Amino acid sequence: MLVTLSGPQGIGKTELARLLARVLRDTYGYPDGILSVDLDDFRQGSGADPGNVLTELLVALDAEPGFVAQDFAARCKQYWNRTDGARLILVVDNARYASEIVPLLPASGDSLVIVTSHAPLRDLADGAALGIALPPLEERAATELLELVVRDPRLAAEPESVRALVRLCEGHPAALHVAAGWMREHRLRPLSRLVSRLRDVWAENGVPGVERFWDTVYEGLSPAATRVYRLLPHHPSTTFTLDSATALLGRGPEECEEALEELDRAGLLDLSDVLASANGRMRLPGPLRAHALRRSRQDARPDETREGVERLLRWLVRQFQRADRFAAGPRLLVGAPFPAVEGAPDATLEDPRAAADDTERTARTDRASAWLHDERHVLFASLRLAHEREMDAEVVALSEAVWTYALDHPHRADVVGALRLAVDSAVRDGARAAWLVRTRCQLARHLWEAGLLDEAAAQLDRAGAVLGLLGDDEVGRKLAASLLESRGMLAGARDDWDAAVAEFARSRQMHTEIPNPYGVMLQTYRMGSARAKLGELEPARELLAEAHGLAVAQERERMSRRTGFALAGVLCRLGRTEQARPFYEESLNAARRRRSGFDQARVHDALAELCRAEGRSTEEAEHRAAAADIRRLSGLDG
Repeated sequence: MLVTLSGPQGIGKTELARLLARVLRDTYGYPDGILSVDLDDFRQGSGADPGNVLTELLVALDAEPGFVAQDFAARCKQYWNRTDGARLILVVDNARYASEIVPLLPASGDSLVIVTSHAPLRDLADGAALGIALPPLEERAATELLELVVRDPRLAAEPESVRALVRLCEGHPAALHVAAGWMREHRLRPLSRLVSRLRDVWAENGVPGVERFWDTVYEGLSPAATRVYRLLPHHPSTTFTLDSATALLGRGPEECEEALEELDRAGLLDLSDVLASANGRMRLPGPLRAHALRRSRQDARPDETREGVERLLRWLVRQFQRADRFAAGPRLLVGAPFPAVEGAPDATLEDPRAAADDTERTARTDRASAWLHDERHVLFASLRLAHEREMDAEVVALSEAVWTYALDHPHRADVVGALRLAVDSAVRDGARAAWLVRTRCQLARHLWEAGLLDEAAAQLDRAGAVLGLLGDDEVGRKLAASLLESRGMLAGARDDWDAAVAEFARSRQMHTEIPNPYGVMLQTYRMGSARAKLGELEPARELLAEAHGLAVAQERERMSRRTGFALAGVLCRLGRTEQARPFYEESLNAARRRRSGFDQARVHDALAELCRAEGRSTEEAEHRAAAADIRRLSGLDG
């Protein structure tokens, strides 16, 4: 069943859609729950990318991000698989065209879809089962709403003034909320005087519809509140946190908190979302975001927006650099560390190296990885915004955090696009050979993983062409060794593992000479993995055991897991399943701690094969079922 609710901004479509969803769920039972998506969050220009929307819906349905199909048609099939037989309610907000809705329809006829739009979606092929155009509230309903929003004795004492106030609001719920805010702010004034004042102010402003209400409220705010309101629509993503709003304002947490609370009291921001959510995210609804943007263009001094956005981007770069370092450990970076931003404290992330014990160190590493995942939309949006503003140092620094994020969450389309922009920034800068080598190597890996082998090779050739411009210092030598590693990985992607081993060996020798213990460990791991591909199992076991020991000694959480899993695979092939089991079990525990379904499924597959080899048929079946459940939850076949 498809229901559409249409009407102008501020009429209450979204609230009605959510209320309908809750009532219908509670009355008729939809065991698979309620999904909600705002298409305005996915717009680039006038259209919303249905592929990105499907990704978000699949993740909301507990699909593992790493399992989401790259191809749009395959992603549609995956969504249909996941919703086949489901009984759920899907709320789609701010649709503009029927073409945006059709790919999102669940496969199950037992589900319900509720769509909101500013105008009726007349181009729906089969029409809506129920299409409702919402008019402004009638006077009685508007009065009821006002009485529910604000508890005030003047409402009973001055019925004529209440009627005048309701008529002034023209039946718009958003306007009634704003008027209620005025009543709360001016508790001593008779309503008759308040209505007269509101009418005069709105008439003088001359802004039709709801805009005039918001303008009036805005103009009564403190300077700090108006400033943060004007800056919020320039945030790289549609949602923001208290920390990022503080960085945008640049006047410290206390003044930002007061400003946001003032916006909440004025009805220009709803803090109930942040108080109820686990991640502390807030947002300006679409109409208010547009109003704030107009006020920014009208009222902001020339440098206000530029300074605020650049300050926020520098703050975000610093936070992503910290999360990168805490999640992946110290490594080669070509972007300079960004200093703390005055008036904007750092996000709450703790350095694993300062942990009191191994358990706490692991927990801090996992929290940093989870923070990168939670902030992924901000990460990609910030990189695009920095590129638009020609902030090339920020783009390159952010690309390194993208690299770390992508190791655990391979969304190749987004990652490749971001890394292409990083290469563009490095080329545009033109003065730093290290940037050119690093960004092209990062891009190349994701190109060959997407099957674009020739383009990946071209990127590595261009990186090699500027290698001679690097100095013979530690950074230059590490980058040269990194390029060799990339060439070896590309050779592996072409199934030329002999060439890969040779490149990894040359890279390891360079890291040994630098010296760079982390590089030695990484290339030892690469060599062991390549030897395993060649079927040279005993040399592979020795190399991987060495790499695992080095990773553990260096307290490299991520590489300890990767080397242990690879070593277990070789031990199983050698028939030494008893030695392999602890490595697999630790890999499984680590994947569970990080809530990585992709890795959990992979380890369950490996443990199933181990149990098969040992004749443990019951345990084998349990692991295969667990892996199948994880993949089924992501909408994959089998």
